[in-house]
Amino acid sequence: MEWDWAFVAEIMPVLLQGLRLTLLVTLLSAVVAAVLGLVFAIARRSPRRWIARPVGFGVDFIRGTPLLVQLYFIFYVLPDAGVLLPPLVAGVIGMGLHYATYAAEVYRAGIENVPRGQWEAARATNLTAAQTWRHVIVPQAIPPMIPALANYLIAMFKETPLLSAITVLELMNQAKSVANSSYRYVEPMTLVGLLFLAMSLVSVVLLRWLEHRYGRLAK
Repeated sequence: MEWDWAFVAEIMPVLLQGLRLTLLVTLLSAVVAAVLGLVFAIARRSPRRWIARPVGFGVDFIRGTPLLVQLYFIFYVLPDAGVLLPPLVAGVIGMGLHYATYAAEVYRAGIENVPRGQWEAARATNLTAAQTWRHVIVPQAIPPMIPALANYLIAMFKETPLLSAITVLELMNQAKSVANSSYRYVEPMTLVGLLFLAMSLVSVVLLRWLEHRYGRLAK
């Protein structure tokens, strides 16, 4: 099949619209994952077993089941219980919750790398638990976390095509719609691959810059 540049020009606005939605979902899901991941990590370190054990079980359960199954459950099963979510909201919650469990492990490793003397110094200066986390532990734990969190962000971006299963009109879904209506698959699928590759490379560059910046500030 020959490459049709006129067809490329015709479908590019539709694909770019899908790309914008893909980036929005990735950004929102990353925020959810970052916040929930920290909450999970702190909860798992709680001395209260009735908090730590259920959170630990939930994290392991979510990590042990496929993201696609979780998306189907949120979008197609929860309505039977009266919880009806728009596709975009369901996608953000599903991806954010899924990757929050991986972020929690990254946070845990970063927190454990903070020297024990820092905890003791915080107690010696009569800092509260919240002040210790906010001003002592988390700022020191952030730099080592960035490379792993960056990898998960890129992985999250590349897994957004799964959202087409719950009717989110992201990049892959738009490409499939164009291909099915025109019976031309070479151009839309090739462009999708190139757009994902380009955005992944941009993400790597930006995240490496953030890693260098946080590493310099931590010194």
